[in-house]
Formats: sequence, C-alpha cells, structure tokens
Amino acid sequence: LLTFTDLHPFTKRLAGKLSGGMKQKLGLACALLTTPRLLLLDEPGVGVDPLSRRELWRMVAGLAGDGMSVLWSTAYMDEAERCAHVLMLDQGKLVYQGPPATFIRRVAGRVFCLVPPQGEARATLALWQQQPGVRDALIQGSRIRLVLEHADTSRLTNPHLAIASLFPVPPRLEDAYIDAVGGMDLRPSSFAENGSPALSTSDAAAPLIRAAGLTKVFGTFVAAKDISFEVLPGRIFGLLGPNGAGKSTTFRMLCGLSRPTQGACFVAGMNLLTAAGAARARLGYMAQKFSLYGDLTVMQNLRLMADLYDLPREQVHKRLEEQVETLDLTAFCKVKANLLPLGHKQRLAMACATLHKPAVLFLDEPTSGVDPRTRREFWKHINAMTRNGVAVLVTTHFMEEAEYCDEIALVFQGAIIARGTPDELKAHCPLAKKPTPAHGAVTSTPDITLEEAFIAYIEQVNQKDNGAA
Repeated sequence: LLTFTDLHPFTKRLAGKLSGGMKQKLGLACALLTTPRLLLLDEPGVGVDPLSRRELWRMVAGLAGDGMSVLWSTAYMDEAERCAHVLMLDQGKLVYQGPPATFIRRVAGRVFCLVPPQGEARATLALWQQQPGVRDALIQGSRIRLVLEHADTSRLTNPHLAIASLFPVPPRLEDAYIDAVGGMDLRPSSFAENGSPALSTSDAAAPLIRAAGLTKVFGTFVAAKDISFEVLPGRIFGLLGPNGAGKSTTFRMLCGLSRPTQGACFVAGMNLLTAAGAARARLGYMAQKFSLYGDLTVMQNLRLMADLYDLPREQVHKRLEEQVETLDLTAFCKVKANLLPLGHKQRLAMACATLHKPAVLFLDEPTSGVDPRTRREFWKHINAMTRNGVAVLVTTHFMEEAEYCDEIALVFQGAIIARGTPDELKAHCPLAKKPTPAHGAVTSTPDITLEEAFIAYIEQVNQKDNGAA
C-alpha cells in the first residue's frame, strides 16, 4: 500500500503534517488494508490540488479495473463525469440515475459561448445572468459559457445581448445538472448596491493589495521566496498551486496572520507590519475551514462580528438584514452555526467577512466542497463586489473557479513559476506548443483546460529538477 500510494518516503511524518493530497492517499491506504470488495469515498477530492486529484483518480481507476466496486461522492461535476454510472441528487430527491453521457444529452444543442469585449466580461456576465431563457452563465477565461432554455437563439430578443456572436460548444455534465435543478438564480446580487462604495479615479489607480519580496523561512525550510505582485481595485487575483507549494503561507502573510521573514505586505496602502490593526479593519477574510463559533446561532455570529468590526450602532440592524437576505440565511438565523449544511456555513462565513464592507477581500478556497449552484451564487456576489472597486485575492484548487480571476500566479516550491490571465497561462503552458513528427514545426493544441495547464507547469518544473539531479 505504501508503494501504491507513493507514501514510502513519509512513513515517519505525523499524519497531521502531510499535505492535503498525501492525507487523502493515507486515508485510501487505510481503507484498503482489508482488501474490501466495496470502497466508499466521501468527497475525497475536496481541498486537493489537481495533480493530487489526478493521482487519486488513477489509483481508484486501477482498483475498479481489478474488480473492486467504488462509490464516489462529490460536488464536482468533472469528477462525476468520469464515473460509469451516476446518481444526481438535489434537495434529497433523485434527479437522474444512469450513464453520464445520457444525462448530458438533455442539453445537446443548447450550450453556447461568446467572447465579450475586452475588460467587460463581468458586466456582460451579469447581463446574461438576469435574462429569462438563460439557464446558466459563467466565465471561462475570456469567454462566457451559456446554457439556454431553447436551442433556438432567436427566442432571446433583448437588444442588449450579443446574440449574433454566440457559437455552439459541446455540453458537459455540469451544464446538464444546472439545467435539471432549475437553472441558476436570475436575481441580481444586492452586493452591487450594498457593497463597498465606488472608488474615486485617483484611488482606482493605486493597488489595494501589494506583496513586495515576501519570504518565509521555517528553520532551514523556505516556504515562500521573493513573492511579489499587486492587485488593483475591482480585480480578482488568484494564488494557485499544489498542496504544500507555499500559496497558503503567502496568503497568511498577506492577511496579517503570519509575519514574513523578509519583505513587506500592504493592504489599502497600509503596511501590515507597522499598522496591522488599521490594515485588518479594511480587509475581509474567509478561511478555508469553517472558523466561526459553532455554538452561536447565525445571528449571534453576525452580531459578534458587527461588534468586533465596530460598526456604528445605528447601522447594525440594517446591515445584518442586508447580509441575511443577500446570502439566503433568513430561515437559519436561530440555527447554531455547527448545525448548518456546508453550503450555508460558507454563506455565513461570507456574510461575516463582508459585513463591514471591506475594500479588500481574502478568500481561501471559498467554495470548497459546495454544489455547483451555490458556487455560482458565491461568484455572482464576488463579481458584484468587484464592480464596486473591491480587490479580491483568492486561493482555490478548483480550476473552473480560477477562470474568474483577472490574473493568476501559479506557486510551486515556494516561488511563482507562471503568471498571467487564465487564457495566457493556457496559451503559454508546455502543452500549448508541440513539434509535429513530420517536419518539426510547432503547432497549437486547441482547447487546453486550465487544469491541464496547471499540471503541465508543475510537471515541467519536476522534470527540470529530475534532470538536474
């Protein structure tokens, strides 16, 4: 089992000190000790980077090929699409049971993409997300992906929609799932009206987040080395990387939760090393793991945060009502936080992080493990806040989510190994250009996913290291 999971080099390491991917491998090895006929995996891909998730799939596929039955629970439709048979559930009811390909055919001919004008992706997305006849709309790099209620695009008559520029694309399981559960919520996010006030022209040119040569050393181990970048108002910056690559260390330094060994970090123009209290008052932070008070109700947690952020008394009641309504927590106000479903825990965490209308929002895997529909609601709210000038720093292992970022830094072995827009990372990754066997010319590989690019960059660095060794 140690050979099967590649855990031989880590037998003396405490389980709690393993990376997320290695923890999942250890859990799999323990589950296989008795050579079971049936293997139950409860969301094993949550919190695991794409490279580790691919290795996990390879191992499980090998077990299934040897005759073991596997039941894999997941909220990620790209994982479900790999299965031979799926049971699609929504609110306790069975939506579909059978092969994924059969379910996908329900949206055949109804999935389209369009390329919005440069710099207008989020505004264009918001327009489509409010249109009757649109079942789903989300950003994919420089494109917007749409699932329509009807294949006939002429039924969309809004003159503000670029209907003529739609082009059909192959459907996916997630397209069919969103369509089957009633489509996305067409209501606009009230964060667009109730969020942070728009910045002046002069403020809009100054970065709200700045990392300057951030380095963190633990003993002889360099967790992060010379990390530098800026995030302007209204922009979303993604920190991506495998488990243990250094992105979480960088994230914690920028939040003021860890002091850098070298370098400096600034939030809204304030140095976190010299004015930590004032800087933290300008930022909102949503942790990867639920970190609010489980024995307090939803409303008690919100009132506590209002006190900690020192909201003016005359504003508290109105602000709490806005947050509860915006994030659909009205029915849960008197429920203890530790009894909430995962998706509602994440909504409460978002409500607390944005209660004081911060200029900067730090999101550490904000939708880890939540269903596709809830994930879309979260990003609708995040996009609405950026239109008010909020700067967002996000970490995620879910590449579909990373497509929303204006810029991405890929961190590996404590350093930034690639940086650019999602489309730039895909276009310049090692998979994007390949010599043809016939004459050695370079040709482009079409439709590379961000997950494939992520893995290609990591493997390229590993190959160089192995070659040097």
